[in-house]
Amino acid sequence: MSREAVAQYYAAFNAGDVDGMLNCLTDDVAHHVNEGGVRIGKPAFAEFCAHMGRCYRERLDDMVIMMSEDGTRGAAEFTVHGTYLETDDGLPEARGQTYTLPAGAFFSFEDGRISRVVTYYNLADWTRQVSG
Repeated sequence: MSREAVAQYYAAFNAGDVDGMLNCLTDDVAHHVNEGGVRIGKPAFAEFCAHMGRCYRERLDDMVIMMSEDGTRGAAEFTVHGTYLETDDGLPEARGQTYTLPAGAFFSFEDGRISRVVTYYNLADWTRQVSG
């Protein structure tokens, strides 16, 4: 079930379906943002998604989902194809720049739902792409 939760989570992401993503999460999900803090709970996750939706339009492909043998943890590797829509605090000015980045995420699961999401990508590479 955990592998399916990750697949559904990313299918919802690619569809722009925040409610679909939230349905894959536990109520107390811990969301570790790349080079940022930890947000706890679905409301904080939804707020983050709203912010991201304003600043970025992204599609993920080349998805590979991996699971631990006991099904309690997982990982995904993928390519992010994005457009920088609105200037994000502390980052370069947005002018509709496009970018492509390798990225990954780690997951923990409780009762078939995602209880922890940790996302990683190379921020310096992203900055170079949108600044050039």
